[in-house]
Amino acid sequence: MRIDIYSAAGEKKDQMELAPAIFEAPINRGLMHQAMVMQFANMRRPIAHAKRRSEVAGSTKKVYQQKHTGRARRGPIRSPLLKGGGKSFGPRKENNFSKDMPKAMRRAALLSCLSMQAKKGAMLGIEGYPDTIKTKDAQNLLKKLPVDLGRRILIVLAGKHRGLELSARNIPGVQTLLYSYLNPRDVLQARHIVFMTEALGKTEEWLSKKETKETKESKETNEKEVKEKRAPVKRKKISTPKA
Repeated sequence: MRIDIYSAAGEKKDQMELAPAIFEAPINRGLMHQAMVMQFANMRRPIAHAKRRSEVAGSTKKVYQQKHTGRARRGPIRSPLLKGGGKSFGPRKENNFSKDMPKAMRRAALLSCLSMQAKKGAMLGIEGYPDTIKTKDAQNLLKKLPVDLGRRILIVLAGKHRGLELSARNIPGVQTLLYSYLNPRDVLQARHIVFMTEALGKTEEWLSKKETKETKESKETNEKEVKEKRAPVKRKKISTPKA
């Protein structure tokens, strides 16, 4: 699969071949959905908070005596049964909605997202953007590219590019992102993904990394050392002489 490469002036220069292992990976929609649910759950911050009877202002004194009144027994005014009392089983701001996924599943989900966007033809490349900070130049460049201005556009950078970051941040719907921060949410929400040519090479190198035998062996030895340190020390039983 190939994508078009454009110059900083918006002229089509060449085409670049995409790595099949990354941009032509199997598309697993279930895994993509799971990764999206995890991201939105980790972004969630609880706001609603109901006070319990111990947090409500009021006296803890019994309203009236237990017996000899002819009425039902009653505790303090903080009771959830009374108006102004605490809330039973209400929402709490301490709730934790975070989720997690294994590293291999997260990587497979990201590859599925990139492959789906590449299959749609939503990707293109830019080569040699200058360091000048000018929003007008960035907007003119996007107008010349085959993208829909006003829709969400993701620009992937190889490193810190102050000129492009500051120039693009005032354009509605345009987002700049480092290649190492690529995630399913930003990839799937983008209508177009614009890669800098250096970022494309680094993305392929980053996502194609696999553990070598040496790294696996070093990890195994480290895990063994940690287990040995955490193992409880066996103490000898001291036999007491019988009287």
